[in-house]
Amino acid sequence: MYLENVKDEYLAALRLGQKEFRELTAAGLDPYPKVLDAILPEGQLTVQDLPAQDIPVDRIVGVKTAGRISAFSAGFYPLLDPDSEFAGKWMSLCKAQMSDEGIRDPILCYEYLGDFYVQEGNKRLSVLKSSGAVKISSTVRRMLPRSFDTPQLKAYQEFLEFYKDSKLYDFQFRRPGDYAKLLSFLGKAPGEPWLPEERRNVSAYFHYFREAFDALGGGKNGAKPEEALLLWLQLYPFKDLGQMTGKELKKTLSGLWPDVVAGAEENPVKVRTDAPAGGSKSLLGKLITGEHLNVAFVHQRDPVTSTWTRGHDRGRAYLEETLKEKVTVRSYFYADSPEQAEALLDQAAGDGAEVVFTTTPQLLRPTLKAAVKYPKIHFLNCSADSPLSSVRSYYCRIFEGKFITGAIAGALAGNDLVGYVGSYPILGVPASINAFALGAQMTNPRAKIILEWSCLPGDATARLLERGVRVISNRDIPVKDQQYLEYGQYGTFMAEAGGTLVPLASPCWLWGKLYENVVRSILAGTWPQKKGAPEALNYWWGMDSGVIDVELTDRVPESLRALARLLARDMRDGRLDPFCRQVKAQDGTVKNTGETGFLPEELLHMDWLCENVEGCIPEFDQVLPVSQALVRELGLHREQIPLKKEGPA
Repeated sequence: MYLENVKDEYLAALRLGQKEFRELTAAGLDPYPKVLDAILPEGQLTVQDLPAQDIPVDRIVGVKTAGRISAFSAGFYPLLDPDSEFAGKWMSLCKAQMSDEGIRDPILCYEYLGDFYVQEGNKRLSVLKSSGAVKISSTVRRMLPRSFDTPQLKAYQEFLEFYKDSKLYDFQFRRPGDYAKLLSFLGKAPGEPWLPEERRNVSAYFHYFREAFDALGGGKNGAKPEEALLLWLQLYPFKDLGQMTGKELKKTLSGLWPDVVAGAEENPVKVRTDAPAGGSKSLLGKLITGEHLNVAFVHQRDPVTSTWTRGHDRGRAYLEETLKEKVTVRSYFYADSPEQAEALLDQAAGDGAEVVFTTTPQLLRPTLKAAVKYPKIHFLNCSADSPLSSVRSYYCRIFEGKFITGAIAGALAGNDLVGYVGSYPILGVPASINAFALGAQMTNPRAKIILEWSCLPGDATARLLERGVRVISNRDIPVKDQQYLEYGQYGTFMAEAGGTLVPLASPCWLWGKLYENVVRSILAGTWPQKKGAPEALNYWWGMDSGVIDVELTDRVPESLRALARLLARDMRDGRLDPFCRQVKAQDGTVKNTGETGFLPEELLHMDWLCENVEGCIPEFDQVLPVSQALVRELGLHREQIPLKKEGPA
């Protein structure tokens, strides 16, 4: 190797370092490597020595101590003059690297939360990185926190378990549960050993994916390639990474890019509790949507066999009746598998659909795939807490109606016992249980709510009756129709001495009003979306939007009917918040002082029960198999639920 050639290598690396320095300085960022000693918390760490191993170069983000950091840019490219002593040593190492022997001595790094900080071997790292090395041999000392009490630390704790089996540092997730998702997509189970070939393949495929990720803008918006990969794997098998060309891979990833950007935010889901405006059409709205919309509904089942589908189909009928010539509506049934769902979504798109509603959470993944395939169509899925920009989710604040029926139940509970049959341990359900409990407590301070679950084995209602409970809240009626109340399996009812079930009241879903609100906003050109900043919008509407109501029977005493009407009016007008009061949990902790209510995100993710509730929230493995699919999609702690394997890596 001639000296002038080695110098050319240094000058090329120097130009990269100077460019990186200028760009970071202009962006107001630190242009030098991070310093671990300045980051570490005091007195809260233990050190664990690991054997020498190959670590990803792109995970090396800094140095252990601050000495000589000014010699490198943040990416470990050189910054010092070519005639300096530093440059001479750098070029000597470069010469050794380009010889037959190469650089063999491992560097020494400290690992903290999945990133590496160099203690010895800065120049070796700089030379190897400048020559295009992807991994570098290193002796590692791991700095372990003594507690894992934040989401980031919980995710790192999951990484430690993942690393035991995989020995891979390539994936560093920020959110708990993501390692379990990755294992599921790879067809691996937690604790399952990895073969050397599997490690090589997964690492190589991820590096290939990362190249496409970087080519599309990489982490400029805070996105991480491993999080983008999890999203991509919802639509494509992992093995496809070994079959796609670089151009094909970039095309599939670019279709998901708005979702990648939206999901990169610390709190990606934006919950909208107010219905969008549907006033007069703007000029832009006329140009985009015209005066008419083709609307499609895709259901898992049909209105005859599913009360859930029946409620949504009534909403479809209301939409057609209300907007008449402004909409053409088609319905598609039996999307009961991913393949059937994809075929029906393709059919809807082929039939000219401009707005598509998919009416169960289990249809979210096929809906996302269709949204990427047909970017000009508006897609919405009936679910909650979905971090997607391409598909908006919608649901209703049913807890508002539960508060009102709870007030009725508390007033009529002669023995102070009120039964509640919970549906599933999913997002929003504990908020409904607690709102019902607070409503009962408002009219009867002694009221105790006995909680049972329909998703557990056995007859929940029978268990309550055996306890002597005579006022019971069961599932909500799917539409505003008192006939459902007469069946005795819906709403709140009283059990008389002879066993007769007397219906009282129930919250009800007015899906038609929700669909009208959405379609009117699109027709008016007010479909909200930030330009250049994709958002994951979730609609969670309530009585103020007209999508929830309470149906009362004439068995409810007039005084309680008047109270129910008053509560509903104040709820609709925004003067009543069921949770704007002191609220205590079962363990006695004060969850709310009463000065304000809870944020929508807090209500959706509520995973505790009020002090006057007797019972608990079931774990996933206690839930009946028929209910587990929904709990996987919307469970309170989805990140802790073991995922199904999707196929071998």
